[in-house]
Amino acid sequence: MRPHQLCRYHSAPGLADRDTSTRMIIDLQRFVAVERSFWSELESLLDRMEADPGFSMNLERVRRFHYLYQRASADLGKIMTFAAKPEIRRYLESLVARAYGEIHEGREKPHRFAPWLWFSQTSPQTFGRRAKAFALSLAITLGGCAFGSLALMRDPEAKQVIMPFLHLKGDSVERVAQEERASADRLTGQKGTFSATLMTHNTKVSIFALGLGMTWGIGTIILLFYNGVILGAVAVDYMMAGQTRFLMGWLPPHGSIEIPAILIAGQAGLLLAGALIGWGDRASLRMRLRAVTPDLVTLIFGVGILLVWAGLVESFLSQYHEPVLPYSIKIAFGLVELILLALFLAQSGAEHEHATKASEARMENRRWTWEPFA
Repeated sequence: MRPHQLCRYHSAPGLADRDTSTRMIIDLQRFVAVERSFWSELESLLDRMEADPGFSMNLERVRRFHYLYQRASADLGKIMTFAAKPEIRRYLESLVARAYGEIHEGREKPHRFAPWLWFSQTSPQTFGRRAKAFALSLAITLGGCAFGSLALMRDPEAKQVIMPFLHLKGDSVERVAQEERASADRLTGQKGTFSATLMTHNTKVSIFALGLGMTWGIGTIILLFYNGVILGAVAVDYMMAGQTRFLMGWLPPHGSIEIPAILIAGQAGLLLAGALIGWGDRASLRMRLRAVTPDLVTLIFGVGILLVWAGLVESFLSQYHEPVLPYSIKIAFGLVELILLALFLAQSGAEHEHATKASEARMENRRWTWEPFA
């Protein structure tokens, strides 16, 4: 430093201090603006962990949580050196303390099963978290539907090969006429047995679809595609015979629940296959299987509940046609079921959005903390 410069600094005491203070204020504002999203994310995770004792995280999310905790701890150390209002420091101290408590909690958390919580939150959230596998299951089934439809349109005789059930191999017009002429209840005294048979058969198919994931998904893909072939062939057979109204009154009441249930079972099978293959995941096979097991159990139990309902509807509603039960009522019932199921499964996205908005609201309430110099 030159002498005249030194004299200039001495001639204006406090000038350098004021410049430094100004720079610290600007740096603090920038620092908080950059870090606030990480603090919000950590707080959101802590809120979920404290609100739901059964909440669990996969390995990736655990690593993220630990990173956010370390970052918040480092931020707390930095904020102690800033000339800031104490609210920011208190907020970070609270956040770090909560995270520390969750990480170093020594008591074993209770694992009480809450059926309603599992059904209303865990099940749809698991479905949404694994939505890509469901989309693939749906695409494979739709491909089978297209194949079955085209095969029957080009060669009606293929019906004898494609249709697995005897009552579907006959003439569609005759079957509809016979169903609509029936004056006696064919299922009198047998509704419970018939519905139980349907539930058992469809549940076996669903578990089989999941289990075939052990073939690296090949078996699951074949099963989904074949189910699609049957569905497409049946639909085209009735439509070509001019019995579309009967089809819409017979299939949707139970099919709007049964078909998505089979698709979810395929979703679970493809999820299992993905864990076996790895798809670039560097974790061990054991770790990958442990990570997906809770989701597989949740999905397949959800499928079981859906199939119980579908079996009851098919036995007590789908088998009754005009003039006993108007087709319009049955079609409307099937549409309502499908809409309600879609809304239920859409809770996965709604829960995430609600958590995000709640976190944003908390951050907005603390805005005066983020910008103490504004």
